[in-house]
Amino acid sequence: MDRVEYVYTIGMSDEEIEERLERVETGVLALAADDDAYAIPVAHHYESGSLYVRLSTDGSSTKLSYLEDTETACFTMYDVGESGDSWSIVVTGPLRKLTGRERTQFDETAVNESFLELRIFDEDVAAVDLEIYEIETETVTGRRTGE
Repeated sequence: MDRVEYVYTIGMSDEEIEERLERVETGVLALAADDDAYAIPVAHHYESGSLYVRLSTDGSSTKLSYLEDTETACFTMYDVGESGDSWSIVVTGPLRKLTGRERTQFDETAVNESFLELRIFDEDVAAVDLEIYEIETETVTGRRTGE
């Protein structure tokens, strides 16, 4: 380690973690099936201690097959500023699809207000369905560069 540059990191406070979960709109959701991993960028919404991710499908989605097999998902957010200051947050827990009354709380207006605009690739927009999942948080770890 004599020639490797490094910087010390410290744990983030609960308030720092919550502020970033509320302010930052995207992260990476990692799923797993058997010995394979699958990670995708997703929009998220954090409210009152609950972390929601919005997922879309046109019926033939790789992520859906991984969702079914994933026992514990991992959601990661991070940033590195121009000055080199950085932070990261890792949230783990099972994913639970919102249904019934919970899902109706995220009607089209609420989805538009709560999440970043939906990114459509080559899907037919009329064929795209949206689902909202909650990450039932088991662990949250936040780190940032020290001062």
